[in-house]
Amino acid sequence: MLVDSHCHLDRLDLAAHGGSLDAALDAARARGVGHFLCIGVSAENAAQVKALAERYPDVDCSVGIHPLDLAPGEAPALDWLLGELNHPQVVAIGETGLDYHYEPEAAELQQASFRLHLEAAQVTGKPVVIHTRAARADTLTLLREAALPQAGVLHCFTEDWDMAKAALDLGYYISLSGIVTFRNADALRDVARQVPADRLLVETDSPYLAPIPHRGKSNLPEYVHDVAQFIALVRGESFEQLSAQTTENFRRLFPLARVRAAS
Repeated sequence: MLVDSHCHLDRLDLAAHGGSLDAALDAARARGVGHFLCIGVSAENAAQVKALAERYPDVDCSVGIHPLDLAPGEAPALDWLLGELNHPQVVAIGETGLDYHYEPEAAELQQASFRLHLEAAQVTGKPVVIHTRAARADTLTLLREAALPQAGVLHCFTEDWDMAKAALDLGYYISLSGIVTFRNADALRDVARQVPADRLLVETDSPYLAPIPHRGKSNLPEYVHDVAQFIALVRGESFEQLSAQTTENFRRLFPLARVRAAS
C-alpha cells in the first residue's frame, strides 16, 4: 500500500475522471494508494480540506497558510490557527515555510508566519509540513530555533544532500515528488539514494508537478505509484519494499492519521 503524503484534492483537475473526485480517488486506490493527506494552504481552503477529510475515511488533512498565500503585511493569528487545528482529521500543520524565489521582498512576513506555525506545533504536538524554496539558511535556522520534538517533513524536496542531511539531523523527514523523475534532477536523485529508509515519504503535490511519463498533464494522486516506482529503482529496492516502508514512515510521523498498517 502507498500513501500520497501531500496532495491538494480541492484543486485537482478532474477532467480525466469525468469531473468526479470519487472517480479520481478510486483510480488511485486501484493503483494501491490507500491513504491521502490533503493539504491546507490558506484560511479560505481550511474548511474545504476538513470537509474532504470528513467525507472520506482514507483522507486526512492539514491546516495552515502557505508562504505565498499570506495576506499582505499580515501573519495569521495564532488563536485562529489553533482553533482550526482542533479537529480530529487535522493531523498536521501547514503547509508553511519560506519561499524567497517568488516573493523575496516578503521574507520578514514569511518568517513571522513560519514561527507562528512552529509555535502552534509546540502547543499541539502535531507535525509540520514545510515548503522551502530559495530560503535554505533561514529555513534551517528557524527549525533549529523551534527544536520541535515531533519534527515534521520537508515536502516536495528540491534541495541538495547537504540541506537534506541538515534537516534529517534535526529529526525531519524528506518527501519526494514527481520532480525526482525529471531529466535535470540528478542532484535530487542523489538525495533519493541517500535518505535513510525510515525517513522517506512519497507524494504527488497534485495537481502540480506530474511525474514522467505524465509530465505536461495535470497531476493526480494515482501518479504517486509512478513516483514510488521510480524512487525504488533509483534506490535499488523493490517497489513493494519502498511502498511498505514509506507507508510505515507516514504512520510514524502522522500518528493521528487513519491510515492502515503497511502491507
